[in-house]
Amino acid sequence: MKSSKSSTVLVAVAWITILAITLPKIILQEIFHFPVSENLQYQIAFPVLLAGLVLVFVVKTLRPLRLFFGLFLVLVGAQWLVYTRLDQLPIYQRWLQDPSFHIYMLAEQSLHLVVTLAIIVFLWIVKKNFMAFFLAKGDISAPVEPVRWLGVKAGERWGKFGWILAICISLGTLAFLIIAGRPPMAFVVKALPFLPAVLLAAALNAFNEELTYKASFLSVLEDAVGRQQALLLVAAFFGLLHFYGVPYGIVGVILAAFLGWILGKSMLETRGLFWAWFIHFLQDVLIFAFLAIGSITPGG
Repeated sequence: MKSSKSSTVLVAVAWITILAITLPKIILQEIFHFPVSENLQYQIAFPVLLAGLVLVFVVKTLRPLRLFFGLFLVLVGAQWLVYTRLDQLPIYQRWLQDPSFHIYMLAEQSLHLVVTLAIIVFLWIVKKNFMAFFLAKGDISAPVEPVRWLGVKAGERWGKFGWILAICISLGTLAFLIIAGRPPMAFVVKALPFLPAVLLAAALNAFNEELTYKASFLSVLEDAVGRQQALLLVAAFFGLLHFYGVPYGIVGVILAAFLGWILGKSMLETRGLFWAWFIHFLQDVLIFAFLAIGSITPGG
């Protein structure tokens, strides 16, 4: 059993690592107006993660974080390979620069899927069980742990709460998109031709992000730092990664962090990916539909 002091150290190291990976780009670009390229991001991330990996093998107290640093290195390494090498192939360059939503969005999602598959392979090797990293439907009617500030009381179950959450978050997302995007009156008619690509891209993106940035990290952090800290770390990580997403900036970070927290909570309580994927999928359908008709763009 870990002592209180060692638990505090583990939590502190995990937080420092998350912030050291995500904040430099935001600080350099927003405060110093210094553009951060993909290569520079990796030049910042790799030394941090390599130093951390060395520490967790040298310092006994930090050994519970070995899988955390191993996973992070696999993630960043796969992203480096995909986003600085694979996406530079002539065929991908043609797809990614194509003005058609159908082509560039599905090409983009195929690249994300390669990263996700690398994460799945790593976690399967170290855990030997898909359910150990939430790659399962899970118990979709599992009890919901009460959350007073959300009005979630004892006795509620994900079978009902999941639908309420999906509807409420979707309505909030739709309201934001309408206010920010000011779509034309014939929005539905204009977006309809894009529906197959929107649905496929949304399904892929929801799976990629939920597995890569939430399920994977929850699976390596839950035992190391405890359920609550694992949830907070994943929420912060997911939120900060969306600073240049939709919505943009601090608002985007807060909304993505909340989504990361509540969907991570669903994984931990149902021991599966269903509700996290489904709720995320609904949001992406709305967002990608607005992207398809040009009403909104990532990063403001």
